[in-house]
Amino acid sequence: MPFLFPVIFFVVVVLISSIKILAEWERGVVLRFGRFVGVRGPGLILLIPFVEKIIKVDTRTITMDIQPQDVITLDNVSMKVNAVIYFRVMDPEAAITRVEDYYFATSQLAQTTLRSVLGQYEMDDLLSSRDKINHTLQEILDKQTEPWGIKVSSVEVKHIDLPQEMQRAMARQAEAERERRAKVISAEGELQRSEKLAEASKMLSTSPASIQLAYLQTLTEMSTNGTMQTMIIPMPMDLLKSFSKVTGA
Repeated sequence: MPFLFPVIFFVVVVLISSIKILAEWERGVVLRFGRFVGVRGPGLILLIPFVEKIIKVDTRTITMDIQPQDVITLDNVSMKVNAVIYFRVMDPEAAITRVEDYYFATSQLAQTTLRSVLGQYEMDDLLSSRDKINHTLQEILDKQTEPWGIKVSSVEVKHIDLPQEMQRAMARQAEAERERRAKVISAEGELQRSEKLAEASKMLSTSPASIQLAYLQTLTEMSTNGTMQTMIIPMPMDLLKSFSKVTGA
């Protein structure tokens, strides 16, 4: 009887170790004497003790942050760029049997691809064509990780860290562009103003009465200005002639 308890304990331990429970998002790659025999899960999995081994694989979408990489653009501007990659395991067998560590391999591949692809663009294109660059990165990574059973769904360039002198140069360029636009708008306003004045002068030249009314309106506006105390106003001869006709002088 004393030897029965260790035997029972050993049997219980073996049975417990042969039972595995996989979550809904997990799959188990089963190896029998080191050879692949199938993918199991989710749910309750029974293994042959000391014969079969299971390796769990998470099939959910994985978010991987790519560390900042030193990039030299096509126009020889040095910068640091980081990105984020979204991928998931589509074939658990390939992810386990065709690459040693699919997570580490995908990370290293993403870093080298980021440096090589961004080095083919000029700095202005990197800042203005992120959607195109993201799509290019996604296509390259998805093609290269396909033999590993991995699907790269998206790659996003997160941050581009420019050198301080380049940031100052871009700030000066933006300020100069704003000044140029302001001068253009001011010149267009002056042109419109001159055109309107020319139209008004043509209209007034055809009607002496309109000139007199405009003159009287100007006098009225000047008289309401409290800051002016003494005014010397020339009297148009046309206006005097009009008054003389009225009075019969």
